[in-house]
Amino acid sequence: MMEKTEKKPTFRDPVEKIFTDGDKLISWRENMREKGKKIVLTNGCFDILHRGHTQYLQGARGAGDALIVLLNSDSSVKALKGENRPINNENDRAYVLASLECVDAVYIFPSSRCDKEIAMFKPDYYAKGADYTVEKLDKDELASLRAYGAEIAFIELVPGLSTSNIIKKSADLSK
Repeated sequence: MMEKTEKKPTFRDPVEKIFTDGDKLISWRENMREKGKKIVLTNGCFDILHRGHTQYLQGARGAGDALIVLLNSDSSVKALKGENRPINNENDRAYVLASLECVDAVYIFPSSRCDKEIAMFKPDYYAKGADYTVEKLDKDELASLRAYGAEIAFIELVPGLSTSNIIKKSADLSK
């Protein structure tokens, strides 16, 4: 009688999903396209990862076959959110995002707007939270999306969940 061996699940090392070279991410994207895959791109700070983030990222991934997350650098988070942010540094935030099964690639970008990265990576779909509308999108980001014919997918958000709310609640509890 043969003994049954338990098969352990295999996971891709999150570090392999973090791209620091735009050209390598372009090559990855081209490889995915050659396989007939549709690329979804989204962006954000993702400072303290919570259910709202994960639900949003799963929804974004569902718009296509592979998800690239453009992650705001530490300096751009500080410019967008204030002097006390980010709470977690960009390398830690990138690793946590890359650990999610629904995230296929993470790329840290330096500015507060990602029009250059949209133009560089040419996604098939661009995912934003449903709190946005086409009119609320940054005009340069929208121009980049339109130049490449990307469709925009607005993903429902979990009401009341945000990093800012978590930070506020934590500060209130520490009083």
